[in-house]
Amino acid sequence: MHFDKPTYVVRRTRKKDIPKGLYTKDPATGESVFTKEIEDNQMVSPNSGHHFPIGARERIAKLCDEGSFVEIAGGVRSADPLKFTDSAPYPTRIKKYEKESGLPEAVITGTGKIHGIEVALAVMDFRFCGGTLGSAAGEKITRAIEAALAKKTPCIIFSTSGGARMQEGILSLMQMAKTSAALRRLADAGLPYISVLTHPTTGGVSASYATLGDVILAEPGALIGFAGPRVIKETTKQTLPAGFQTSEFLLKKGLVDQIVSRLELRDRLRDLLAALHQRKKPAAA
Repeated sequence: MHFDKPTYVVRRTRKKDIPKGLYTKDPATGESVFTKEIEDNQMVSPNSGHHFPIGARERIAKLCDEGSFVEIAGGVRSADPLKFTDSAPYPTRIKKYEKESGLPEAVITGTGKIHGIEVALAVMDFRFCGGTLGSAAGEKITRAIEAALAKKTPCIIFSTSGGARMQEGILSLMQMAKTSAALRRLADAGLPYISVLTHPTTGGVSASYATLGDVILAEPGALIGFAGPRVIKETTKQTLPAGFQTSEFLLKKGLVDQIVSRLELRDRLRDLLAALHQRKKPAAA
């Protein structure tokens, strides 16, 4: 008796594609982490503690008491005083930065409360032209400092920047002096200024208001410096220490007062503000 060999039908199933953006690679460990987990953790990896960049508005939402933040100087925009054009006109670049970042400028400024303590805030965002300091950004930061003066509150500035904005030339560099002068008036009034350095803080920003704080905090692993390592090495003709432009190195050398995780920053600022800004009690009758 003859039996036919059974016929097997092999069905090839197409591997289901993983949705783009579902996972994010953790640079500290090389592991893939659910992007949603990182986003829910203030853009900090839940496994390694690596700090990913966070947007200015997202940072403010996590930092301030709910509903307390009021934006100021929101209408201040970059102009084109030098009529600057390189591979594209400066106004065209500004429109591109606005579209890509969803922001009007490289900094968001306003007033709000942290655990009930009123503060003036300036929060930079690297997504807008690399957080560069131009006339509009300098004006907004100055107005935040002036708001602190007017309300007699502390001022907090979060820095992340590639430096001065080349398309505005000397007008950009003048913002270093302008913001520093405003901070001097704040100091003369006896009002505290806390500077928070995030990744990266470089160039003219690091050479001005970013390093003028009564207290200077930094996020873990942040790149902080003025010029790049190659430029410094060529200028000084010296071999540079490993990691010399990191938060951790600068903490050891005394430039940074504390390194604070983003997850702990709101409470740490509360403690510092309470210590630095105690209201004078009226004299007993």
